[in-house]
Amino acid sequence: MIESPQAAEAEAWSAEPPVVELRGVGMTYPGPPPVSALHPTHLAVHRGDYVTISGPSGSGKSTLLNLIGLLDRPTEGELMVGGVSTSDMRDDALASLRAAHIGFIFQSFHLLPYRSATENVMLAGIYRGWSRKQRHNHAVTALDRVGLSHRAHAAPTELSGGERQRVAIARALAGQPSVLLCDEPTGNLDSRTASGIVDLLAELHTDGLTIIVISHDETVAAQGERRLSIRDGEVHEQ
Repeated sequence: MIESPQAAEAEAWSAEPPVVELRGVGMTYPGPPPVSALHPTHLAVHRGDYVTISGPSGSGKSTLLNLIGLLDRPTEGELMVGGVSTSDMRDDALASLRAAHIGFIFQSFHLLPYRSATENVMLAGIYRGWSRKQRHNHAVTALDRVGLSHRAHAAPTELSGGERQRVAIARALAGQPSVLLCDEPTGNLDSRTASGIVDLLAELHTDGLTIIVISHDETVAAQGERRLSIRDGEVHEQ
């Protein structure tokens, strides 16, 4: 029997390791007394997933994001990125893996105020070891992708809040990540501007990007194809 191209593609996708996988991952901060911020969690995020995670303040959202983003090490369990275990990696190897696979968007835009939008976006390529020409080319492409080509030479101080967040998204995209981690990406924006950012994330997902969004905003959380909630360090998929 001849296998259809669609079936072959589906089989290849199912054989791929998850982009990110948590195998009993937990996080306890030392005391006294010790604080269990994330109870042992099993979670697999596959290529093309759009996952939103919601929960009240202090529920463990930021802890979970920092672990997935390789900013912190879990105190138990195993975290895999692209099928590679991070448990025994040295800090420099973790930094290289993070630069190659993970893009970050934060509530605060973290842009250099006296550098142009293009120069801010080019920063992503430094951690990939790209030449200045490569970094510039990727920055131009990323700014065009978020609709800001016409503001490429503007400094962040000359941009609106929504434009600054788009520059931050472009910077994350310029590194060509496997997954985009968004920590309250609309938290500093008014509702109309926030809606534009949510629409942009949806477009990026439609183009095939894997996205994980942490937000206390139910409107933002509702956009996810997979919705998780976290409370008192316990993660549940809705």
